[in-house]
Amino acid sequence: MLDFADLDLELVDLFVEEAGDLLDHSDGLLAQLRVAPGEREPLVGLQRDLHTLKGSARMAGIMPVGDLGHAMESLLEAAAEQHFELDRGGIPLLERGFDHLHAMITRIGAHRTAEPADALIAEFARHLSGQPEAAPAVATAAKPQPELKPLSAPIRESEGAGEEGAGTRAPQEQVRIRADLLDRLVNYAGEVAIYRARLEQQLGAFRNAMGEMVQTNARLRDQLRRLDIETEAQIIARFQREHEVADATFDPLELDRFSTLQQLSRALNESAADMSSLQGTLDDLIRQYETLLLQQSRVSSELQEGLMRTRMVPFDALVPRLRRVVRQASAETGKQVQLKLDGTQGELDRNVLERMTAPLEHMLRNAVAHGLETPPQRRDAGKPEEGTVRIAMRREGSEVVLEVGDDGRGLDHAAIRRRAEERGLVRADAVLAAGDLNALILESGFSTADEVSTLAGRGVGMDVVASEVRQLGGALDIASRQGAGTAFTLRLPQTLAVTQAVFVKIGETTFAVPIASVRGVGRITREGLDRPEAGYRYGDEDYPVHDLGLLVGQSAARAEGQLQMPLLLVRSGELRAAVAVDQIVGNREIVVKPVGPQVASIPGIFGATIMGDGSVVVILDIAPLVRRQAMQPRDARPAAPEAAPRRHVPLVMVVDDSVTMRKVTGRILERHNFEVMVARDGIDALEQMVDRVPDLMLLDIEMPRMDGYELANQMKGEPRLRDVPIVMITSRTGEKHRQRALEIGVERYLGKPYQENELVRNVYELLKLQRHDDE
Repeated sequence: MLDFADLDLELVDLFVEEAGDLLDHSDGLLAQLRVAPGEREPLVGLQRDLHTLKGSARMAGIMPVGDLGHAMESLLEAAAEQHFELDRGGIPLLERGFDHLHAMITRIGAHRTAEPADALIAEFARHLSGQPEAAPAVATAAKPQPELKPLSAPIRESEGAGEEGAGTRAPQEQVRIRADLLDRLVNYAGEVAIYRARLEQQLGAFRNAMGEMVQTNARLRDQLRRLDIETEAQIIARFQREHEVADATFDPLELDRFSTLQQLSRALNESAADMSSLQGTLDDLIRQYETLLLQQSRVSSELQEGLMRTRMVPFDALVPRLRRVVRQASAETGKQVQLKLDGTQGELDRNVLERMTAPLEHMLRNAVAHGLETPPQRRDAGKPEEGTVRIAMRREGSEVVLEVGDDGRGLDHAAIRRRAEERGLVRADAVLAAGDLNALILESGFSTADEVSTLAGRGVGMDVVASEVRQLGGALDIASRQGAGTAFTLRLPQTLAVTQAVFVKIGETTFAVPIASVRGVGRITREGLDRPEAGYRYGDEDYPVHDLGLLVGQSAARAEGQLQMPLLLVRSGELRAAVAVDQIVGNREIVVKPVGPQVASIPGIFGATIMGDGSVVVILDIAPLVRRQAMQPRDARPAAPEAAPRRHVPLVMVVDDSVTMRKVTGRILERHNFEVMVARDGIDALEQMVDRVPDLMLLDIEMPRMDGYELANQMKGEPRLRDVPIVMITSRTGEKHRQRALEIGVERYLGKPYQENELVRNVYELLKLQRHDDE
């Protein structure tokens, strides 16, 4: 009996850490030995691992582990000295020994008592004594020895090889840090990225303001030039009228008649020159800030990538545990199972790997217990008695794809449909494809088994697996062939902290969609969207059309002001969907934040992110939303937009070369719940109206590049813009200017400065809206 009161707990913890690494390494060697029992390299490697484990256990005072390790080492020593060959009975016995060592180390790590493995040690001794050449080895093994090394020449050479190989590999130092500290550092790096985005956004706004300042300075210089010309003209005209009666001895300027006006004009010119100089200084500072921010962005990205790499762990670290699961399941069911691995050298985020460990174990138990047939059944089916369970891993973009499959009997579609009808999940007359039937085993508590197995049940618990995959932002697909086996494909993000996302809008709400699931964007006519069973063709594949507004429980997408509806093309495994939205904003890198269990339990929510302006945007997982709608009867879906109307927010465009006028007018309109877009002149307005047509335009006359008259003429001559009402707001209040505007077709003509009540009244009248405020 192991008594922890007599042990150094710090030494025990160090031993447990070392023992875990040794046993994981031994597990890989044991798998090689099972494939090729005659190979000497894995045999020698196992000897070394057990010898180290035995010595460390005895140093730490953990004698039960040392005794079992010694018995296993004795068996390997006898095999290495070629006293006998490891047969089909010896390798399973070694597997049982290693599994028992794993169990003992796990108990010791939790500071729980580990019982001596007397029965298993005796079984190793019986296995050795059953061989005629093994008697000396048994006698030797009965005596505890500080060193147990094989004496035969081949083994010694194979071991002189190990030392040379170790000498050629330069040792690399490693540092162990707490997982929670690393997670906090990654979160801090994410916060730095968020603040950097805010700085970039503010610097961009400052750059835009500088652009407005450049135009304002140019306009001011032009006005001062004209003022100088007008002043000179007035001086000359006045001089010509008065030179007959004036004293010819003095020039008008010498009499100071115009000195004050000219001094003010010259002072304004100097002030304009000073403003231009300040503008140049600010431009230089902005360029320097942009350079510094770019450098900081690179360093921040490298820091974040470095921290993310520290969180990456090889999938191989989980393989020994999965092998033990398969061995235990095969021993309990009496089946012969081989675990095949492909591409498992790849890396995953530690959090992803930890959260997927239990689901993978469950899937492997299912595969062994209910996927694979018994040896007699496999013989009758013309298959090898030994079944195969395989795990394959590959990288696709920013996703890691895990495939877990078997060569067993496959899913029983008839039984699945029968049980689904009994539970009311499927109508009796419903036509379901094989993929739809496969997806039914992911429903909560769904099982086709008549009795629950203590080991596993095909389908029982698969809802938990699917839920875990969805919470990680991944997808789970099932493929099955009757009599040929079943394959589960898990698509997982390589990391949970940072990802690329596409931003879309429904009404006033912005959502983010992970770019890993987005295959492209498209557009569809409104007539095509309204057709029953609407579809979109992209990349030789058909994408059924869905409405994101209806998927998230809002009103249908309208894309007002646009000729066609934007589509986000989503693919998740076998699922294809073209999702209609109001607007596709663009894509950017985001820091994924958890949303808490209350929100995360809602289907379709992957997480949230914080934008540069501090706003929170929900990250959507569209695939479960589409699947949920597809599973509903068509008559139960919220089909028509009229069922969930959304109040139309009028869009008003303000066109004025004055920054102040644009801001003041825009704030007034926003205060009255209008959506506002602004343009600095006619050309800018026409460029913006390519994508969106406003419901009303507020237009100035005097602007650079294209003035208000030219813009109004062009709009009234274009069918797409002809019906947009125009309100001209200008300081030109003369009848001649007003008459020209009305002849073009302008609906209202207001002078500057305008009264807010008058402007709002005209806007409401032209848009045929009823005011509900107190004015």
